[in-house]
Amino acid sequence: MKEKITIGYIGLGRRGFDVLRDCITEMKDVRIKYLCDLHENRLQKGADLLEQKGLPGATLAVDYQEILRDPEVDAVYVMTDWASHAPIAKDAMRAGKYTAMEVGCALNLQDCWDLVDIYEQTGTPLMMLENCCYNRREMMVLNMVKQGLFGEIVHCDGAYCHYLPETELFGFLEDPIRHYRIGQYRTRNCEQYPTHELGPIAKVLGINRGNRMVRLNSIASKSAGIKTYVHDHLADWKEFDTDYAQGDIITTVITCEGGETITLRLDTTLPRAYYSRNFTVRGTKGMSSEERRAVFLEGMEEPIENNEEEFFAKYDHPLQAEYVALGERGGHGGMDWLVNRGFIESVKNGTNTPIDVYDAAAWMSIAVLSTASIEQNGAPVEIPDFTRGKWQNREPVTEGKYCLDKVCVDHTVKIMED
Repeated sequence: MKEKITIGYIGLGRRGFDVLRDCITEMKDVRIKYLCDLHENRLQKGADLLEQKGLPGATLAVDYQEILRDPEVDAVYVMTDWASHAPIAKDAMRAGKYTAMEVGCALNLQDCWDLVDIYEQTGTPLMMLENCCYNRREMMVLNMVKQGLFGEIVHCDGAYCHYLPETELFGFLEDPIRHYRIGQYRTRNCEQYPTHELGPIAKVLGINRGNRMVRLNSIASKSAGIKTYVHDHLADWKEFDTDYAQGDIITTVITCEGGETITLRLDTTLPRAYYSRNFTVRGTKGMSSEERRAVFLEGMEEPIENNEEEFFAKYDHPLQAEYVALGERGGHGGMDWLVNRGFIESVKNGTNTPIDVYDAAAWMSIAVLSTASIEQNGAPVEIPDFTRGKWQNREPVTEGKYCLDKVCVDHTVKIMED
């Protein structure tokens, strides 16, 4: 086991910088040897952050290949735009570097297969940094499912309901470096951001370990929300007065090998009152509902809402129970901290990651497959088996504090330094 690891950090946009500031620079067992970005102002901002935190300076690089050539680097963070996630991750894995890849969708299926093939050829682990898998509610439900409290799971709902025009789509207008997501919405019509909701559901259903996603059907509403926003708020920005391919509401239904169904919804371009991932799990003995902030078990009196706190007291995942007692750190209610610690501990121990390459490939592929279904008026589209049959008889789970395939208790590993 390594006491301290050396990393190269690629991508210092908003998300990349926030994770660097709130998580990575706060971890005493991580040495940041490289900061990499295409833009000089972002590199300088990163360098200033290290100085402010009293950390050793890092080498500032524009070409990430410089990082991959350094034998001292144990792991690489890929925090760039969606289009470059897979190409950089593939190069990092070929170079033998543990690779952490920020969430996003695939632009083609070949990238998904390439990630799997490179892992199987080199044995270099990849982890998608899907922080929502480490949210308190999702982890409690996973704990309850593993204890059989919901009975046999039949159906799950998830969504990404987040009004984006004021932030990710057009919030960059005062920044000379423009956000890439609006370009995706201009040209693609699909489930563009599936992993926040699908990741926790996949772990609940044992996807890639005893179960798999078999096919999906996707439909799209018309596209009116972005055009209306541009007309009402961005009249001076003529370049955005164009048509957008992205439907305002995308609904996707996934069928699993075990007979379970999953419904996903992308809802990012129409005004809405609140953010929600609509995380819902339905079983033969009960259910959990994010929208109602409620858990219902067979025999309880109805109606039920806002009773999560009493269930946290009884069924909090042991990782979350320990984390809550320590106090929040790291952003997004702590799930940023926990997902990054899951990766760091894997690197230190030389083990596979809690969200591995097969998970990443399957979850990322939904965008591409939903595009094909929408183009065929909702026709079913087969979901590839990226494990090539291994889902039926996988290698043993890598147990540990941050494991998402079973509930493990490990008090020997600290979540954060005192």
